Amino acid sequence: MPEEPSQQFEKLQHEVAAAMREHWKMVLAQGVVMIVLGLLAVLLPNIATLAVEILVGSLFLAAGLMRLITLMRCRSAPGFGWSVALAALSALLGAVLLVQPMRGTLTLTMVLIAFFAAEGIASIIIAFKIHRPMRSWLWTLGSGVVDLVLAYLIWRGWPASAAWAIGLLVGINMCFLGTSLAMMALAARNTPNG
Repeated sequence: MPEEPSQQFEKLQHEVAAAMREHWKMVLAQGVVMIVLGLLAVLLPNIATLAVEILVGSLFLAAGLMRLITLMRCRSAPGFGWSVALAALSALLGAVLLVQPMRGTLTLTMVLIAFFAAEGIASIIIAFKIHRPMRSWLWTLGSGVVDLVLAYLIWRGWPASAAWAIGLLVGINMCFLGTSLAMMALAARNTPNG
């Protein structure tokens, strides 16, 4: 007889708690690294903003070029022309972001607002799903609330704050997410089996 959805969910909760307990040191290390990198981004927001912009530009350029290379081997594939156009557009966008990174901050700032809002909502949902087996669920809930507040604050300051806001907000987000991971790891270390 198949398990009830509530039984499946409870089983999943226990599996997550067991995995966190088993790998708490790795999760703690990830949290500490994120806190350190987040603090650096908060202290140097203009540099962090530029770094994010260059990273995004590099990713678009690399993805576009790789897709173009792959498509040259598949010329008979359906939608070949559209695929080549999209790959070229991705590569061109990446090149523009790399050549003029500060101009792309306005667009990236809007993308960041959407990301923080989505991450905040997801963290809040996750917090309520793990609140029974994980005593540290409030840290995840807090991280989600902070993400939503950050999304609102950057939206209110746009476009004037775009030059530094990405670096500052990414840094703050990394600090809170790192703290959330570290606290969950420390709590998981002491969670009893079963």
